[in-house]
Amino acid sequence: MTSAAEPLLIRQARLAGASGFSLQDLRLRNGRIETLAEGGSLAAVPGEQVIEADHGLVLPAFVDLHTHLDKGHITPRRANPDGTFKGAFEAVAADRAAHWTAEDVEARMEFSLRAAYAHGTAAIRTHLDSAPPQHAITWPVFAKVRERWAGRIALQAVALCGPDLALDKALVDEIARTAKAHGGLLGGAISLFDRAEEAIGNLVEAAGRHGLDLDLHIDESGDPTSRSLTLLARRVLDSGFDGRVVAGHCCSLAMRPEAEVEETLALVAEAGIAVVSLPLCNLFLQDRVANRTPRWRGVTLLHELKAAGITVALASDNTRDPFYAYGDLDMMEVLRESVRIGHLDYPRERLSDWFAAVSAVPAAIAGFEHRGHIEAGASADLLVLRARDAGELFARPQADRTIIRAGAIIHPVLPDYRELDSVLGTAP
Repeated sequence: MTSAAEPLLIRQARLAGASGFSLQDLRLRNGRIETLAEGGSLAAVPGEQVIEADHGLVLPAFVDLHTHLDKGHITPRRANPDGTFKGAFEAVAADRAAHWTAEDVEARMEFSLRAAYAHGTAAIRTHLDSAPPQHAITWPVFAKVRERWAGRIALQAVALCGPDLALDKALVDEIARTAKAHGGLLGGAISLFDRAEEAIGNLVEAAGRHGLDLDLHIDESGDPTSRSLTLLARRVLDSGFDGRVVAGHCCSLAMRPEAEVEETLALVAEAGIAVVSLPLCNLFLQDRVANRTPRWRGVTLLHELKAAGITVALASDNTRDPFYAYGDLDMMEVLRESVRIGHLDYPRERLSDWFAAVSAVPAAIAGFEHRGHIEAGASADLLVLRARDAGELFARPQADRTIIRAGAIIHPVLPDYRELDSVLGTAP
């Protein structure tokens, strides 16, 4: 392993930007990018290790804005019985009640973070199921794990509560206090719900009272009458809420009439709400009906949101749990599959701009210290790839990626699923 203090030169690297790709040399020193120069213009100095990128892409380390570390990897123990959202909700509730001790949650969180680190992620925001009494178990575990992973993966957490719980102002206040005590955010899941406006109002009010940012699951449904995103934008504007607001999923937006879409996009833009799309989970859950092929992809209006001036990020969401039975917290997979699912590859001149949706954009939304930019003075947290363009990048999993953290090449190993056998009670 290269020490963080040892200079490292990356030559002839292709960097993605809003206007396409550029060929650059990068000199890394003292954990930061010291110099950016025209490709091929920098010569190695004595004692400097050299990586010949040979026109391979270099990306900033990933930022995953929306995960569920507390749910991860329970599928072997509690599978979704029918693949539906209802089935997922009930399976997780049952597993949580039976198994989510501090030891169980911590072991699965640790496994997930080791996977994310091995894939090249530098920062993660996770939602934590926070309905009492689980909040008293999971939040202290998260605080412990966050401290242990400091310097490798920066962690944030959001207190997640369901719509029924959000109607109880006293419980919302208790959950908000727990999140506040641990430096977290307030969240909730509001989709097709006849009292959605009231629930959203309670969450916005509590966040404002406790000085918390908001990160909500919104309209995770294919029903065109699910309009919680509109309600959220109006509430933020009417209340004068001045914290940061993120809306996740927003699936039903793609099913609503065009006039309603235009109105909602204008409101979301005015309210300054950022949207995080979770294409892999939504592809898995949305429009799932037994013995029928799905008619839509479940993804929100990525192109239209961005065209309206709304900040859009892409993230992984669930990992091997009833809401999404697959995944490995690999943001390279998220980017690759999002491009395919959302047709982000055209127009061609805009494709490289979407790369920021898994790095610089979510970093800015969350305010992480790792900014996800490749520029002089930035932290030297990078991935060096053999792929030279988007075609090569998305054709393969990029399993041979070189990961650089704090200016040093690291060699993390993916954890073996067998390590979870004793935790899940699934050992042969």
